[in-house]
Amino acid sequence: MTSPYPHLFEPLSLRHLTLKNRIVFGAHTANMSEEGIPGERHLGYYRERARGGAGMIVVEPVPVHRTAVLTRGNFLHDDDVIIPHFRTITDAVHDEGCAIIQQLYHVGAHGDWDSSFSENWSPSGLPSMFNSDGSHAMTEAQIEEVIEAHVEAARRAHEAGFDGIEIMAAYSALMEQFWSRFTNRRDDRWGGSFENRMRFSQEVYSRIRKTCGEDFVCGVAVSIDPGAEIVQSIEMLQEVVAWHDERTLFDYVTIGRGSYWGFTKIIPPAFEQAMKGEEYVGRLKSVCRHARVQCEARVKTPENGERIVAAGMADMVSIVRGQIADPHLANKARDGRAGEIRPCISCNQQCIGRRHRDYWISCMVNPSTGREFAWGGDVSGVSDDPRRVLVVGGGPAGMEAARVAAERGHGVRLVEAGDTLGGQWRLAALQPRRNEIGDHLAWLERELERLGVAVNLGIEMDAEMVRDMGVDTVIVATGSRAPHAGYQRALPERDRLDGVEQGNVCSVGDVLSGAVTPGHRVLVLDDLGAWPGNGTALALAEAGRAVVLVAKDAYIAASMGRTQSDKDIRKALAKAGVDMRSSSAVMHWSGDAATVRHLPTGVEQTQPFDTLVIAETPVANDGLLRGLEGSGLSVHAVGDCIAFHQASGAIYDGRRIAMEL
Repeated sequence: MTSPYPHLFEPLSLRHLTLKNRIVFGAHTANMSEEGIPGERHLGYYRERARGGAGMIVVEPVPVHRTAVLTRGNFLHDDDVIIPHFRTITDAVHDEGCAIIQQLYHVGAHGDWDSSFSENWSPSGLPSMFNSDGSHAMTEAQIEEVIEAHVEAARRAHEAGFDGIEIMAAYSALMEQFWSRFTNRRDDRWGGSFENRMRFSQEVYSRIRKTCGEDFVCGVAVSIDPGAEIVQSIEMLQEVVAWHDERTLFDYVTIGRGSYWGFTKIIPPAFEQAMKGEEYVGRLKSVCRHARVQCEARVKTPENGERIVAAGMADMVSIVRGQIADPHLANKARDGRAGEIRPCISCNQQCIGRRHRDYWISCMVNPSTGREFAWGGDVSGVSDDPRRVLVVGGGPAGMEAARVAAERGHGVRLVEAGDTLGGQWRLAALQPRRNEIGDHLAWLERELERLGVAVNLGIEMDAEMVRDMGVDTVIVATGSRAPHAGYQRALPERDRLDGVEQGNVCSVGDVLSGAVTPGHRVLVLDDLGAWPGNGTALALAEAGRAVVLVAKDAYIAASMGRTQSDKDIRKALAKAGVDMRSSSAVMHWSGDAATVRHLPTGVEQTQPFDTLVIAETPVANDGLLRGLEGSGLSVHAVGDCIAFHQASGAIYDGRRIAMEL
């Protein structure tokens, strides 16, 4: 069969290696170490992507020096004890026919004292862009110390069985700080002229080659941030890369997007839906005669990758979040099953969102991520006890439960009260910039059909109807509903908003579903700080409504900060003309006016509105669940019918319960 992605699956020579395809699972912080040691969770995570067909894996960055430690989950930076543990991972990945590289890093001025317990070392002592700290301008002896630290880190990688190393010069890291005139203001042999500013990287790569030998790949990661070109413009990068390429100092260069001046561009949220790397990677490739060139930055699908490679813009593509969401992306694409690839929806909730909270990363749409060692990978095993399973409720929890139960060989029927599947997840997809949720729903529907799940719509089940179905197992996934109470965490002593019964009040779900058409002047009360209130306010403003958005937190969209979406949505809300009132609470609703209090000052303002839209914590739709108590059936509950939580929790519940059947 002719491959639909012929260029993507053409083998590629990379120094002593021959990669079986051009798909790379690029470096990112999975934060899975255990006291600095890679363990079973890390092994399972990378082995699954190797099994899934990636041509090369770049393991997350290892700090090269005590001043480079950046996260609680970093691997040990100066201890050979990590070598046999990494050897277990490299052997497992090699057994799957996949190359494996280790990234090394030092972020220079932008370190984190709370992780390193050390001052930040940099070329010229400029302030950190990570926090309010300053940095220490390295002495020449300290520069030599850091160079040798890179060499020692590469030696450990070599002895651990890695095929090479990749040094992170991207996102304003130390190596880039030496390259740039803006961050390198030295007047000794390490700064000033172009050649002097290249000396640090030249010494690092030359010494690594001498230590690790010819059969060892040396790569570099760089980035472009169009909003911060004072650090490194594409023209500057071309000059730097061409200089190193002429001297064959590295074997490949991968280019991403963003910096410490534009951090959200590194792992772009839903607001950045177009790929952002093609123009820049092509310009780097034009100056490389020896090094291979890789494109990253929102290359999430094999279609994206094929287009880039086929056009000659890059030799390889790094698909990170796409393979977090579906570790078998490469094999499915190769085998003509691209429609079965579980799509990444750019939500950032369980990847960088968990990482920001110092947890190991996972994935909203794929809860097996980070649990591969415990769950046996991403594909559910077939049950030796096939059952007749009824799933009641077709939201994300119910759809995932039905999908996995069917994948495990059970006979599954899914019954949904509405006329479409998706529940509140489908409503969320109607908010601006959230169309990728629709891709996930479409994938779930295709999978249910492929796996033979019987789907019945427009039927509201009660306990008697369930008992009459003659099934072995019932999974209740009836979700949650809006309480229309206007409860605010800023006023915890009040169960309800004063005057909420006066009318012209609705939930965000009422607006998104079209059940209610708000008037022109709309007050959105956001008690969640997340997408429901903010996304709905944006939708209303972009539709021409005059919107006032009230939130208890010190800034709007506070809960979206960990997913790196808060700045973008505040910018979009401002552009749409939304009057954003943070640190505020709604004290009274009269049906056509509201009194809003600014919490720090106590100042109150009353103004007219046509409609009050409330984003509040939903309550469980647990009537069926309670009605089945004592029925004698095997009953399981998943998702919001237990208690409201994010879609990630609902999907996790659905997967976990179905795997236990």
